[in-house]
Amino acid sequence: MKQSNIRKKPKLHATIEAKCQEIGFTMPSDVYIGTLLKTLAASKPSGNFLELGTGIGLSLSWMADGMDDSSKLISIDNDPKLTEPVSRLFSQDSRVTILCQDGAEWIRSYSGDYFDLIFADAWPGKYSELDETLALLKVGGIYVIDDMDEQPNWPEGHAEKAEELISTLEAREDFCITKMNWSTGIILMTKLH
Repeated sequence: MKQSNIRKKPKLHATIEAKCQEIGFTMPSDVYIGTLLKTLAASKPSGNFLELGTGIGLSLSWMADGMDDSSKLISIDNDPKLTEPVSRLFSQDSRVTILCQDGAEWIRSYSGDYFDLIFADAWPGKYSELDETLALLKVGGIYVIDDMDEQPNWPEGHAEKAEELISTLEAREDFCITKMNWSTGIILMTKLH
């Protein structure tokens, strides 16, 4: 088995990769987390999904590719230079809503349906507003974060923040947790109650 042999990339994947190069976006999601997100989204028919940190839309493309026609996905980023081109790319997909706003404020004010899957790829929902974010999951819902193995672009002191987050997540008794030294370092959690 070769994990690098990925046969079914999303239709928009090449376009988004080209956009990364065009605008000089240096933090695109790893292709392996994309394949995992697609698989997880496919496991939740008529799912309600949340992505915190749209970025340039690579992980979004994988999630959307795994969703069925009755699923919905909200993706949030605070950078209009990113959300505007991503919104154009996904303008024909009525299942996807892209919001340009502060993620922390959105998390604190959200009062809609609970989520089947949350991919937290931004500070809010991961390093801040963690309890509030985890409370947005349904029982059986999945919380996913990446970049938990030390990255070359981490600022000084971030490794300690990551270790503190891991300890916090491990201590929760309302979730089942799996830590994977794979891709960029993945934590996958399922809400138990």
